[in-house]
Amino acid sequence: VYEEARKTDWKRYGEQMAAYKAQLTPAQAAALKEERRKQLAKRRSIRAKRELNLLGKPKRARSGFNIFLSENFQESEGISPVAKLKKLFDTWQKLSTSQKQPYLQLAEDDKVRYENEMKSWEAKMIELGREDLVRSKKQRLKKKPAETTKQAETAKASSAGNKAKFKKSEE
Repeated sequence: VYEEARKTDWKRYGEQMAAYKAQLTPAQAAALKEERRKQLAKRRSIRAKRELNLLGKPKRARSGFNIFLSENFQESEGISPVAKLKKLFDTWQKLSTSQKQPYLQLAEDDKVRYENEMKSWEAKMIELGREDLVRSKKQRLKKKPAETTKQAETAKASSAGNKAKFKKSEE
């Protein structure tokens, strides 16, 4: 009995959906398609984050400002959290570099912790056969910007030379 009702309801739904889609303008149809694409992308993103969380990926390193916020948020004045944040942001901006130094040092230590935890986590993921979750070598090394630009320039120059050789050989 329920199977028949389900089938008739499904058929009615299909007819209604076809009628609805037929009366849509192309712009509306495109907007619906784009909205659906965004929803699916968001869902995939949430699933990926949840999976990383379950696999124990380390949390990112905190900045000096984040550490300053966490230490001073409870004592700060302000009714709403937004007001507290604004006040603390202004306070952070007014601090001298010597006053910011302890927070920046803690942030640097946290960055070292994060890098070490990431290395061990990535090794664990490779062991489990999940190389897709491991950062690329370029991200891991993070060379100095000056070195990277020099390498990019030499690569461009050599590729330009190769293109010229290739064109000559075609002729």
